[in-house]
Amino acid sequence: MNWTEMRPLLEQACWDTLHMVGWSTLIAVVGGLPLGLLLVLTERGGLLQNVLANKVVGQIVNIARSMPFIILMVALMGFTRWITGSTIGREAAIVPLAIGAIPFFARLVETAVREVDHGLVEAVQAMGGNTWTVVRKVLVPEALPSLISSATTTVVALIGYSAMAGTVGAGGLGDIAIRYGYQRFETDLMWITVAVLAVVISVIQFAGDYAARALHRRGGRSGAAPRLRLLKAGAAAPEVTKV
Repeated sequence: MNWTEMRPLLEQACWDTLHMVGWSTLIAVVGGLPLGLLLVLTERGGLLQNVLANKVVGQIVNIARSMPFIILMVALMGFTRWITGSTIGREAAIVPLAIGAIPFFARLVETAVREVDHGLVEAVQAMGGNTWTVVRKVLVPEALPSLISSATTTVVALIGYSAMAGTVGAGGLGDIAIRYGYQRFETDLMWITVAVLAVVISVIQFAGDYAARALHRRGGRSGAAPRLRLLKAGAAAPEVTKV
């Protein structure tokens, strides 16, 4: 197979992969962010402490994370058909990709949020802020650089998952590697596919790292967080008694 024949296949495969990964990442972030926050808030000593709920949610997340993606994809075929009307194609692949990525991202969110200075949380509470205020003004803004890195890691993992989804007719670069590189012995096309995947992953990783570093240099904070730091410092300073 010459380049003229390879090019349209690769272009379509790249678009299919980016389509699947893009939508799956969006759903994973929308679903995983609140789930990760819930794991932090309901843990022992958390703002919404509920040990039972924390253990139940944590166990569900652990089970979902431990399941191999190829098995998850097969297990969700009935649900995927109900959602999309089919179990084949890039739209159908988005369902298991997103469901597999939500618990993965949730654990990364949990780790990132736990790194936030607890003193800032106490400062907001001292000013009368409720749980929603703490989440919106402190936890998410302060953890933003780590959350960007977590999202980047999730995207890279989803690209690998999407390659596995290609084995069951989901399309994308994985499908090209299997159908042409393996089944038809088009070795050149297979290695070109591998190179394309490496380039895509490198670009995404670079962009994510750059964004995280840029936010980290700015403190990863928005709006009120710097003022909260000043408030914390002021609260920690010894009071001067007037004579």
